[in-house]
Amino acid sequence: MSSENIEICPVCQVQIKNDREVIFSSGKPGDRTRLWARVCQYVAGKRDGCINQDVDKISAIQPTDSYQPVTFKQE
Repeated sequence: MSSENIEICPVCQVQIKNDREVIFSSGKPGDRTRLWARVCQYVAGKRDGCINQDVDKISAIQPTDSYQPVTFKQE
């Protein structure tokens, strides 16, 4: 029987499952790198308690890790 370890960040409330998979409040699950690109880099040093600060667990940020701007076509 496997046991899941789920941590909840007190800053942004995301869940980190088994120290790898990040469950966002909406959208597909991601990883610690995507969480860093979208949230943690902006709150690091400003709010105490972020649980995604270990640089050994964060890979290089890829363009797909950040939010993509939404554009609307006007016709």
